Amino acid sequence: MITNRLALGVALALSASAASAAAARDYISIVGSSTVYPFATVVAENFGKTSSFKTPKIESTGSGGGLKLFCSGVGVEYPDITNASRRIKSSEVETCASNGVNDIIEVKIGYDGIVVANSKDTGQFAVTRKDLYMALAKDVPNPDGSETFIPNPFKTWKDVNASLPETGIEVLGPPPTSGTRDAFVELAMEGGCKEIGWVKGMKKSDKNAYKARCHSIREDGAFIEAGENDNLIVQKLQANPSALGIFGFSFLDQNSDKVQGSEIDGVAPTFEAIADGSYPVSRPLYFYVKKAHIGSVPGIQEYLSEFTSDKAWGDEGYLTDKGMIPMPQEERAKFASDVKALKNLEM
Repeated sequence: MITNRLALGVALALSASAASAAAARDYISIVGSSTVYPFATVVAENFGKTSSFKTPKIESTGSGGGLKLFCSGVGVEYPDITNASRRIKSSEVETCASNGVNDIIEVKIGYDGIVVANSKDTGQFAVTRKDLYMALAKDVPNPDGSETFIPNPFKTWKDVNASLPETGIEVLGPPPTSGTRDAFVELAMEGGCKEIGWVKGMKKSDKNAYKARCHSIREDGAFIEAGENDNLIVQKLQANPSALGIFGFSFLDQNSDKVQGSEIDGVAPTFEAIADGSYPVSRPLYFYVKKAHIGSVPGIQEYLSEFTSDKAWGDEGYLTDKGMIPMPQEERAKFASDVKALKNLEM
């Protein structure tokens, strides 16, 4: 009996000790987008060096994976912040609410382009969004002209468009949990899909069928899921000059000695073309903050101040050196004001 009581006492003490350790987390926990990861990392490093707080810990889990972790609950066992290369979905807001995560701060940080790149050891590609759709869609409009779909039969880029090289279609890209994948599908795939008149008409007549046809990527080996590590895609492109890879502009910018971006609809992926909106495959970047953790986890509000400072996200800020395209000054002022007021997300 005494032994049992002693064992129980030790177990309770250990449990209390573990709970106390968990309650005393003294660093910010951040998860989410691989695209936002390098931007968040440089802010975190600057924050750690210039403040009295610990450098935040950041994991690259993909936008969808990060939001899933973020929305799982309130408390130090859950992340404080999640990065996203797309806006949070209403279904994710509902999941958050069902787990007690009700007050969320949305911070839009800037813009990024999605590039289709290849090794500098080969020629630069020039494709249209329609070419990308026809090359990568699971099912494509029947070449016989009938308003039907067939499983994608195209093996080479020349099969898709006679002006393209006779190179096998091999594209390394992000998995379904990635915000880059979501944005590529919406901006590039659907952008090309709706250039086909009768398919575009499906959006009004049968929205679900339209989305299934325009957003589904082929699964026969032409598109290869390369995980959430964009640096790994860059390495694989170096090893395989005939392949193309999909990732954010910042990774192209940082690896411009190794890879080159394809022209899409006649526009090359440059900082200027993304900033002025002429590059057709660009998107905003975000992060989301759990308001309930501000005050209980040290440094969150100060980290927000660092990220939204002119020295970080301004026109000449250090994030532009990493390839992020700044928001216009007016937009930055709005989000900086919302952050200062800890304004709740509005969908």
